[in-house]
Amino acid sequence: MKKIIAYLLAVLGLTSACGQKNYQDADVEAFAALIADSSVVVLDVRTAEEFGEGHIQRAMNIDVKKDDFLQQAKASLPTDRTIAVYCRGGRRSAKACGMLSAEGYKCVNLEGGITEWIKRKMPL
Repeated sequence: MKKIIAYLLAVLGLTSACGQKNYQDADVEAFAALIADSSVVVLDVRTAEEFGEGHIQRAMNIDVKKDDFLQQAKASLPTDRTIAVYCRGGRRSAKACGMLSAEGYKCVNLEGGITEWIKRKMPL
């Protein structure tokens, strides 16, 4: 019985630890306030085509769907600065934030992505 309880506690502990995010989410207002600081790096993780259609000022583009995303990010992004990440709707940027945070980056994800940014009439 003790072994079963210990096993269940271990499984529950691993499950909850694996489910934790290691980055922050921000709504449009908080994201805008964050990127007003010029030391924050703005990262657009959409495709080059999407980026070309319009992007947030000062944003650099590294496509999270590319196989070499992490290598490009490591070569381009400073580890000592906050990385403000966005995509179209928030899903790809959340993925990118998870990947980057696992490598030691401090990341903030824009909830709702650039779609929400545009809806709130924020500048591109």
